[in-house]
Amino acid sequence: MDGIKSRGNQLIIRQGDTVETLIELCRQSDADTVNWNHLHDPLSLRLDNRLIAALDAQAIEHRSFNGNLLLEPKTVLNKSAKPYRVFSAFWKACQQRGLSLDTIAVPDNMAANDTTLASLSLDQLGLLPNIPWDNGLQATWQAGESQAYRMLDEFCEEGLQTYSQSRDYPAVPGTSRLSPHLHFGEISARQVGAKIQAYGVSNTQPGILNACEHYLRELGWREFAHYILFHFPDTAHSPFNQKYTNFPYRKDSHTLAAWNKGQTGFPIVDAGMRELWHTGSMHNRVRMIVASLLTKHAQIHWLEGARWFWDTLVDADLASNTMNWQWVAGCGVDASPYFRIFNPISQSKKFDPRGTYLRQWLPELSRLPDRHIHAPCLTPDEILTEAGITLGKTYPHPILDLKQSREQALTSYRRHILQRSEIKQSGEEFTDDPELSVSARSSW
Repeated sequence: MDGIKSRGNQLIIRQGDTVETLIELCRQSDADTVNWNHLHDPLSLRLDNRLIAALDAQAIEHRSFNGNLLLEPKTVLNKSAKPYRVFSAFWKACQQRGLSLDTIAVPDNMAANDTTLASLSLDQLGLLPNIPWDNGLQATWQAGESQAYRMLDEFCEEGLQTYSQSRDYPAVPGTSRLSPHLHFGEISARQVGAKIQAYGVSNTQPGILNACEHYLRELGWREFAHYILFHFPDTAHSPFNQKYTNFPYRKDSHTLAAWNKGQTGFPIVDAGMRELWHTGSMHNRVRMIVASLLTKHAQIHWLEGARWFWDTLVDADLASNTMNWQWVAGCGVDASPYFRIFNPISQSKKFDPRGTYLRQWLPELSRLPDRHIHAPCLTPDEILTEAGITLGKTYPHPILDLKQSREQALTSYRRHILQRSEIKQSGEEFTDDPELSVSARSSW
């Protein structure tokens, strides 16, 4: 909205069925052409088809553009004219094809529309909650195109050079934090990629080219998520790897509620879940840890986690959210294997060694020494007492035994895969694609 105002135009806000509302607006404004940037998720594709049919019926010209991705998903196929299923092969094909990073200059002004056209105000939409649970989000984020550009500039100047090393440490501002702006179209992947690429070419700092390549690869992972959802829309609710269809996930409302609230007894998980609730975001490394605890240790369906993230993330994106949850659960494209299970205690020690991130979101543990803050459940009673901690009262006991739950998860996965293999041998149609190799990587 800030970009529209600064270029001499206004945003018209209306409520109602998208197609019917646009057709009515065209009639009122005598518009003869409708332009929009299209998306590639199933709902948006269906909506576009409805809109195109309605515009054709009214003899109104229309053009849609790919403003969300670097390439059109339907244009990147393997030698058999089928979609890629492994990221490394997909990204190599994109690079060989040539990434579209050219951008069009922003116009100085836009012809103003008829200011007599009716428009709702933002207040009339009633978007703000009655209970101010959103205060943390407002304090953390500033929406808009201008802010997106500022964050990209700041990342290039202050964070890009160390990105490869610092991106895994939640207490360090080592990521670009551009995902909400990308999701809402306040900046495009092409604009980000062009800026990163140009910065790498013009900068002589040691290691900067490698950092730029690393970041562009993560932009490619986002691209891959949308690519997979476009070609395999059922993955929004079903596992990409069909061998995990009907996996016997547990239904455990108590464990799920504790996970949602950040009351699992594992500090790195609880810190991440509380950061998510307060800010609408969570560090990428921590997202993988909390997802692993839920889907592997607790064996709760990945959709339960995906739905919670969808409800709480400011950058909630169906494509990325779906693919990354399936990646951690081991049932997705190019997924982490079923036997890769993150230990939240060792992960916490490795990526937040001084407990800086933990203390930020778990003030009740702030007085614990660095060596003990990662696992209060393993801390001697006298140290807990000195820190003012009573397990079960001021901080919860762990909701599960890590060693025991890990072994139970491995047993469940092995048993399920063995059963599926026996079914396959008996002649039932079953997908076990050899292309589903492991890349041991992920980015939300």
